[in-house]
Amino acid sequence: MCIWAYRKAIKFYAHKEIYVTKTANITMADLLDQQPIKSLVAGDIVDGTVISAEKHELWLDLGVNGTGLVIGRELEQGAEGAQLGDTVSASVLEPETPEGYAILSLKKVAKEKGWEMLEERFKTGEVFGIVPFDANKGGLLIEIEGVRGFLPVSQLSAENYPRVSGADKDEILHRLNSLVSRTLMVRILDLDRKQNKLIVSEKAAHREMTEDKLANFKVGDKIKGIVTGVVDFGIFVNVDGIEGLVHISEIAWDRVDSPAKYVKVGQEIEAVIIAIDQDKLSLSMKQLTEDPWSKESAQYKVGDEVEGKVTRITPFGAFVQVTPVIEALVHISELADEHVADPANHVKLGETKKFRIIAIDPAAHKLSLSLKQGDTKKSANKEAVETKE
Repeated sequence: MCIWAYRKAIKFYAHKEIYVTKTANITMADLLDQQPIKSLVAGDIVDGTVISAEKHELWLDLGVNGTGLVIGRELEQGAEGAQLGDTVSASVLEPETPEGYAILSLKKVAKEKGWEMLEERFKTGEVFGIVPFDANKGGLLIEIEGVRGFLPVSQLSAENYPRVSGADKDEILHRLNSLVSRTLMVRILDLDRKQNKLIVSEKAAHREMTEDKLANFKVGDKIKGIVTGVVDFGIFVNVDGIEGLVHISEIAWDRVDSPAKYVKVGQEIEAVIIAIDQDKLSLSMKQLTEDPWSKESAQYKVGDEVEGKVTRITPFGAFVQVTPVIEALVHISELADEHVADPANHVKLGETKKFRIIAIDPAAHKLSLSLKQGDTKKSANKEAVETKE
């Protein structure tokens, strides 16, 4: 017999002595009446009384089935805090060793009970807390009562979703790692015991709470929120647990090239609600300030002659800076009386010319100009010629 087996045999007989001493006043007939003899089979679930609890092993009194040992990895679940005399359930891995005791697992039983508990939670839609133990670029790894599962990035709440400019995977992983070991409230999204599949959602757990909070908001409300992400197309904001977006077009009245020039993650900002879409808010920062375009355009009317500098030339016309705030369009059809094939043949980048205002749309921030109607002397001469003819 090897040394390991010899030591285990000694322990077995020592525990057997405890068992016999403990049950000295109980006859075999009593035992038979209480518990029919049934040979253990691998996979059986048995109840046992703790007769020895050490750091890496647990001995159980199995009654007429003798003694069982739980050791090593099979102690990972359910063994913490086990006390002498406690009754615990275990799964039979090996019915009987050469030394005469059974090898048991607490981990396997805990996992089966875990599945039963999760199935009930899935059925009822219960919201409960989980603590992620690791993260990868796709989400958070979790374990609930011995059952491993996953919380995808897409199922994180607005507060915890990693809004990262350019979808930088390393930065996303860094943000996700900050959630490891934190308690998150979730609801089961998908569950399949046969496929060993468990998917949970923080977003789903917050849905009812989000709906309740949304009921308190309306379009036009001024709010305060914390910037959670700055991306190329706008700014994400956490408004009391609800996700809000300030689109790049709603950040400032001026042309915005980079939202990052206006705010930083973690900064508190003020905005106004301009739309409520399901569980999200559409916000505007610029609408909290006076519209300088409307103010400056108020001094002009259709027919006025203005001077402007050509700032951009496109296939459909040219853009002209009339004031520091107002940039107007001269459509290709308004560059000359004759057909214009290329706007660059009629205007040069950076040159200043006189134009005629032919349309003003304050709501759309559009001012339309005409070059062919802009030269007063030329127009007057043309009219005189037409009159003479």
